[in-house]
Amino acid sequence: MNKRASIKVLNALFIVVLMTACTSIESVKPTLTGNDRDSHGCIGSAGYLWCEHEKQCERSWELAAEKGFLNTQEAFNAYCK
Repeated sequence: MNKRASIKVLNALFIVVLMTACTSIESVKPTLTGNDRDSHGCIGSAGYLWCEHEKQCERSWELAAEKGFLNTQEAFNAYCK
């Protein structure tokens, strides 16, 4: 294979690789941080859970400190339900 043919083959391979990379990048949908609201609007990735007792989204550790109960899932559930 002569030099010109080799360059053409390499250019063609480069274009194929480039097109493949662009296709896979376009198919990936970005996920926004904090874009995980539950049915009450609470953002789980920020630590918020719905508390029926308070009628608002709460962080369990903050509510536990404020209301004086243990910072456990069980204690949060008992207080909020």
